[in-house]
Amino acid sequence: MIKLTKIFHFETAHAIHGYNGACKNIHGHSYELHVTVMADEDFEDHIPAPGFIIDFKEIKKVVKEDIIQQLDHKLILSEQFIQDHLYKTAQDNLIIWKAEPTAENILLYIKSKLKDVLPHHIKVANLKLYETKDSYAEWSK
Repeated sequence: MIKLTKIFHFETAHAIHGYNGACKNIHGHSYELHVTVMADEDFEDHIPAPGFIIDFKEIKKVVKEDIIQQLDHKLILSEQFIQDHLYKTAQDNLIIWKAEPTAENILLYIKSKLKDVLPHHIKVANLKLYETKDSYAEWSK
């Protein structure tokens, strides 16, 4: 099975409601996202012209438009955080989620979005989201 991976970077802030530690406060990360895709078909000898399962440029376009532009330089807070902290919700860069914006939930959001926007013959095989240089969450099929 041939898989392709494209790497992206974005900045996002969040807070984890109900967490008993520093992450309960609003803070930010320089995220690194690895998006790995694969084709429905398993090619034996070669991939017919033009020889791609999908062009890297197409992966870049889809992820930038439908994921990165939605999350970059945004603040993600849960509805519960907003309720319990009387947070000012008129901010232009605020995104409010039902779930807590953990690395795991951000990955599930990304997986769901990509499923809807990738070409029908391309599937998400793996997602890896680095929150720091040495800590990441991973989803795989």
